[in-house]
Parts: sequence; structure tokens; C-alpha cells
Amino acid sequence: MSETSFTPRVFSGIQPSGNLHLGNYLGALKRFVDWQAKDVESIYCMVDLHAITVWQDPKDLQKSTRELCAGFIAAGLDPEKSILINQSQVPEHAQLAWVFNCVARMGWMQRMTQWKDKAGKNAQNASLGLFAYPALMAADILTYHATHVPVGEDQKQHLELARDIATKFNHDYDVDFFPIPEPVIEGAGTRVMSLRDGSKKMSKSDVSDASRINLTDDADTIAKKIRKAKTDPDALPSEAKGLEERPEARNLINIYAALNGQSVDQVLADVGGKQFSEFKPMLADLAVDKMSPITTEMSRLMENQDEIDKILTRGAERARAITAPILRKTYDIVGMVPPVER
Repeated sequence: MSETSFTPRVFSGIQPSGNLHLGNYLGALKRFVDWQAKDVESIYCMVDLHAITVWQDPKDLQKSTRELCAGFIAAGLDPEKSILINQSQVPEHAQLAWVFNCVARMGWMQRMTQWKDKAGKNAQNASLGLFAYPALMAADILTYHATHVPVGEDQKQHLELARDIATKFNHDYDVDFFPIPEPVIEGAGTRVMSLRDGSKKMSKSDVSDASRINLTDDADTIAKKIRKAKTDPDALPSEAKGLEERPEARNLINIYAALNGQSVDQVLADVGGKQFSEFKPMLADLAVDKMSPITTEMSRLMENQDEIDKILTRGAERARAITAPILRKTYDIVGMVPPVER
């Protein structure tokens, strides 16, 4: 096999499951905007095919997909600079996934911790799609020949599997066709925790709405939730090691650092020694300043859903200009007879 030089290209996706929150923004959307600023070709996807690995109400799925697209744009993604798509409008994702289903091994899939966690003791009643989810994720990435994938820690194992699939395909067919994508996991805000329990990840499924800041919350709601966020009685430390046994304090400092584009050490150099009665208003003001424009723009877009649909249709057209040739070449490598041009 000869070495192939792949053009840098970024791909990442989020499930349209509704109720976008601060964790989604800091852990994903803000990262996507940062990559866009680097002027690297990037594709960001609402992975609606992944969403139906568990049952979805069709109307809710459509609403959540449009809301996620609105969140992408409101966070700062420019649909002219980045390609924004919903997965189901680009059929090459599913077509390449079938090829990868035939490359991946059962043992690889069975080792996926998310499969074990989500299927649990009821694995026999889980959907085949839930089991095969990582092969579709590999196809999402590799149908664009993406070289870099911003992901959360919970998806890192799936990306490792995508790398294994790419490696095995290249080996099996004696080609250097698919790149080996690199994970991008970075920054203080990558994993945002609950405002009510610093040991748990911020989640839309938490029964307490006070545990998260939703991207649809208004300024007063954001400030109120931060004021009521769980803390401890001690003053803030001046160094990061002082946060090691203080999960709630660490979470609020991480949020401040991520929103303000600083490191944890930089924040603590400014606020070390302050009580939470001083720090929380600072965090609330910062959060309102950063999040309110996103809320406003999301609301505007959701009132103009035709605008969202046109963006997704145009995104799919641009995406297929990349994916269709890659799928055709994949089929050629595998041995599929191509159609005759008339």
C-alpha cells in the first residue's frame, strides 16, 4: 500500500434528542465554532438515524432535529463556512454503514460499554440498530474521509472502533483508502456536570430542571439557576489542585473558564480567595452575556422553520458532493458492479 495524504477535514455529530443545554454548548457546539475559525473544512451533523436506535415520536424527532440545527447556527456555526446536515438526507451514511457492518466483528461491538449500559439485562429486546450503532458512526466519519473528530469522552471508544474499521478495511483490500481519524477532546468545559451534583454529568434526562442550564432559558432563569447551584462553604482556592475534592466548586470554575476562554489556573488566579457569594454573581453575569444571544437566535430560527429546512437541504447537496464519490470508490474496491452511464 502506498501512503496517501488526506486533506484535513472535521466531522462531528449530535443526536437530536431535544432540550439542548450548557453541557452541549461547551462540550460540543462551542468546539465546533472554534474549528470553523481554523478555516478547516468541517461537517456537522444532526444524527437522526442514530436517534431511532431507540423509539422516537416522529413529530418530536422532527422538532428536535430543527432545534439542534437552530442551536448550531445560534452558537456561531455559519452554514456557508461549515456544512450542516441531518444524517438521513445523505444516504451514503447508511450505505457505507452496511459495508462496515461486514467489516466490523461481533466481538468488537459486544465490547462497547455504551451497548452494555443501554441494553443492560434486556439486550435481547434491544434494537439491532443500537448494537450496530458504532458501525454507522464509523460510516458517518469515513464517508467524508474526515481526519479529525471532536468527541466527548463517552464517544471516544466508538471513535477507536471507527479507527479499527478503517484499518481493517484498508488491510483486507490492500488499499490506503480510508484515513485513520484522530479524536479531539480538549478544554475545561468538555464535561459539564450537574448544578445540583458535581459528580454527575449535566443531562436533559435529570428530573430536576435546576440541574442544567437549557439553551432556551431566559436571562433571569440562567441567573437564578447559578445562584442556587450547589456549592460548599469554603473559599475558592488559588490553584487547581485545591479543587480536587470539591466537585461542585470545580464544575463552576470549569464552566466559567470555558465560557470566558480561559484556563482553570487563569480563573483561579483572579478569583482565588473569594467566597461563592462573590463568585456566583460573576458567573451568572458571564453566563447571561454568553448564552442570551444564543437563546434569542434559536427562538427566531424556530419561528422560521422553512429557513432551517433550506439550510439542511443545501447542506445535504454540498455533503453529497463529497460522499457520493467516496462511496462509489468504496463499492469499486469491494467489487460491486457499477451502473452503466447512458
